[in-house]
Amino acid sequence: MRGRGGGWVVAQFVLMAAVLGAGLLPPAWPDAAQRVLTIAGAVLVAAGIAFSTWAGRALGRSLTPFPEPVPAGLVTTGPFALVRHPIYTGGMGFFVGYSLLTSGPALVLTACLSILWALKLRVEERLLATVYADYPAYCRRVRRRLVPFIY
Repeated sequence: MRGRGGGWVVAQFVLMAAVLGAGLLPPAWPDAAQRVLTIAGAVLVAAGIAFSTWAGRALGRSLTPFPEPVPAGLVTTGPFALVRHPIYTGGMGFFVGYSLLTSGPALVLTACLSILWALKLRVEERLLATVYADYPAYCRRVRRRLVPFIY
């Protein structure tokens, strides 16, 4: 597991569990913000789950939690035509939404998780470029890593 990037996997799952746990702890969001945050959070949770599921289905046999790619073919269609790492995009949507539904501490930990994923995807991209000769051309075509038109 270590040679495949197991440290990244352990760190992300620890942070994911911490976000979920922090959502159960006080302080909750102020009452005045509850309605808006609940609506926004619910939309982001649903969109995050849907986008991650779409991306996971598109990846098929290539799906792995490790940074090292499974050489089953480079996927460039579906959500991968919008951003290069749509599973992380969906995951961030889910965890931001969950945090908006629960608490500020969960949102802080979600920011930490997002930073971890941003660092991990850079490692993944280096590895993808070594496995797939057409990966640099794909990166030129799909310029954004996580958020269309932004990043």
